[in-house]
Amino acid sequence: MTSLLEFKNITFAYGGNVQPALQNFSVKIPIGKRCALLGQNGSGKSTVLLLANGLLKPNEGKLFWKGEPIHFKRKNLKELRKKTGLFFQNADEMLISPTVLEDLSYGLINAGLVGEALQNKLEQIIKRYQLEHLQDRPIHHLSLGEKRRVALAGIMGLEPELLLLDEPTTYLDPSQTEVFLREMDRIHQSGATVVMSTHDLDLAYEWADWIFVIENGQLIFEGTPDELFVNERFVLEKGLSIPLLFQLKQLFGAKNASKEEVLLLLKGLLEKKGDS
Repeated sequence: MTSLLEFKNITFAYGGNVQPALQNFSVKIPIGKRCALLGQNGSGKSTVLLLANGLLKPNEGKLFWKGEPIHFKRKNLKELRKKTGLFFQNADEMLISPTVLEDLSYGLINAGLVGEALQNKLEQIIKRYQLEHLQDRPIHHLSLGEKRRVALAGIMGLEPELLLLDEPTTYLDPSQTEVFLREMDRIHQSGATVVMSTHDLDLAYEWADWIFVIENGQLIFEGTPDELFVNERFVLEKGLSIPLLFQLKQLFGAKNASKEEVLLLLKGLLEKKGDS
């Protein structure tokens, strides 16, 4: 697979920490894929995302964008951040301006848009993310869901090739998560590569094309969701769990079935049991 972003022998330690957050870490982010980043708390998942966006600089090793080395200089980092968008777990960390319109404008102005080009882009973003009724509202008056929508709109307005998501469904209920994932699919279909750090194994199995598992700052697995979860012993040893959808597929012998097909099978089984 062709890689969009490559980590090569990366070591990174936070100041004052003896144990590196990442140690001799190498991975290739495949272009055009929906990737899930799995691992227990403290495994290094968030550090990977911060390095990918250029917010952290590795102590050792190199990063490559489409095969070209990334240089950690101001001009180069500005270009990198145009290509990569980082969505934090806490939306308040991404919203820095008094109102929604000002916050959306901030990133576009930093990207060099002015005048009519800026206005046209703002109108497109507001319409796409249905923010017409929120554009003049103070940020601190928004609900959690509204803040997340504004933050995502601000990131995607810059049209990044790589979207990085740090536990994006935390605090969302199932219906909100479903809406969020539909938006992620739309973003992916528009051509973006998406990397999502998550503890939700059911979400990872249902959504991702490719999975990375990190333990103690090192990559211990990469492959398809089925390739990971078929190895139950490995999964459980690493403190993970087997997704319900995968269990149902195995139970019904429908390994290539879609979620909808499995749910229909389950519904039919329950109805049959109810009739007996």
